[in-house]
Amino acid sequence: MARIDDYKKALEIGKEEISNKNPLHLCRLSGGQFIEKANKPDSIQIMFLNRMVNISWPDLIFYQDSDKEIKIKEKILILHYLNNAKKEDLTGELIAYQEIPSARFYLSSFNARSRDPFIAAFGENPDKLPVVAQELFAAQIASMGDVSVTIQAFPKVPITFIIWRGDEEFPPNGTILFDSSIKDNLLSAEDISELVSMIVYPLIAKAQ
Repeated sequence: MARIDDYKKALEIGKEEISNKNPLHLCRLSGGQFIEKANKPDSIQIMFLNRMVNISWPDLIFYQDSDKEIKIKEKILILHYLNNAKKEDLTGELIAYQEIPSARFYLSSFNARSRDPFIAAFGENPDKLPVVAQELFAAQIASMGDVSVTIQAFPKVPITFIIWRGDEEFPPNGTILFDSSIKDNLLSAEDISELVSMIVYPLIAKAQ
């Protein structure tokens, strides 16, 4: 498990990398907005898990309208997304986690931390999924499996959560899919695993 010093170092590396970029170009690539104000610091705005996050420019201080704290792991993910954003659009082709480069090294952890708890929470009562996902993350209803939703984690990172109901022969099952454009290194396999866990656990808690 990473220590807090490791997270702090990762945060500083992300800030250093982004400080050398043109914020207007960066926002065009990532789907964010660069807000220029006459009497206040400029800022980058980016939607993250249905929350508008602001990052002041050039001092890179994170803030949002609500009083909810932006955790250090969330800041790191946001910086990684912004730093890696490219001009490519979404493909509409969905892939599983293991199809992401290097994901095989994290697959067992991804399944244990996210996929399996997701199935356990919603497999017996899948109709709860769209209710809590829309409330927490403004999810859109998808058309896969028996029940499915797509959550826009970042402007260019939709994640689809799918449940199949069980029957007399088979237990409930489910999966989590990503637009194939995520393979263009928008986020690393480790980052994606962390991001999905940030969605799954609030969903589970809300459904209880």
